[in-house]
Amino acid sequence: MKISALGFATTSKSGDILDVYYPNIDFNEEKINIANTKNVSSNKKTVELNWGQEDLDNPVEDVCSAYLKLHLISYKLVKPNSINLDGLFAALPNVAWTNQGPISTDEIDEKLHDAKLSNTDLYVRSLDKFPSLTDYIIPKNVRIADTSRVRLGAYLGSGTTIMHEGFVNFNAGTLGTAMIEGRISAGVAVGNNSDLGGGCSTMGTLSGGNNIKISIGENCLLGANSGLGIPLGNNCTIEAGLYITAGTKIEKFDENGDSIAICKGSDLSGCSDIVFIRHSLTGKVMAKVNKSSVELNSELHSND
Repeated sequence: MKISALGFATTSKSGDILDVYYPNIDFNEEKINIANTKNVSSNKKTVELNWGQEDLDNPVEDVCSAYLKLHLISYKLVKPNSINLDGLFAALPNVAWTNQGPISTDEIDEKLHDAKLSNTDLYVRSLDKFPSLTDYIIPKNVRIADTSRVRLGAYLGSGTTIMHEGFVNFNAGTLGTAMIEGRISAGVAVGNNSDLGGGCSTMGTLSGGNNIKISIGENCLLGANSGLGIPLGNNCTIEAGLYITAGTKIEKFDENGDSIAICKGSDLSGCSDIVFIRHSLTGKVMAKVNKSSVELNSELHSND
């Protein structure tokens, strides 16, 4: 494994690195080469990294390595959960993300003051450790209705459509064609031809004590305002408004419609061909054999 990268870092007045843009990456002879080194701003610092497999496996140590790992995921050179991102939050500074680029939080008050007095167009889009994906990388054959809702470090498969309420965190994303109207939390990967309905949620691993990586297989549907706290196999459906967690008590049925067991959600982790629904009178959660399939609109997701 050989990785070489050329990047340009934005620095504060005190010399602290705020972000790094990597337009040149050679990843095992797969090349990203979109650099134009002309007219580089005076507050930019050239960064060159030469890595091996051990650097991908080691925790994040600084801003430069953090941004390279995020770029590798969003360039789709590596998949979510395949490289070590331990230490990422500690390495990244909190930054004021503005229409004029990243600005140190120690300097933003002065910048805003000067902008008001000089009628300069300066507005702060967010105060965060992570920037938007499209400030650095424009993914091909993808539609994003609101780019502020997709972080750098998101992995977006060709044919993905992210609607206005869709959200994709870093180290997460879609592995193929998908419709995203819900939330893909950090660490969650969504399989090809799957649909996340409006307002639905996937449980991440950043807080709350959850250490199970949630994934969604191919040809799955999460209904509007549903939720997922276990990994799903292929061809699964969760009805609208139903949240499945590891501890949810579920009555399981066979293909003939006969009840065969009472189990927990965790017992069905990774299982395929299941539709999760609630009994309309009792409210009990049921897992039945899924005899239908998800079909996404091919015209909607060509995104050429």
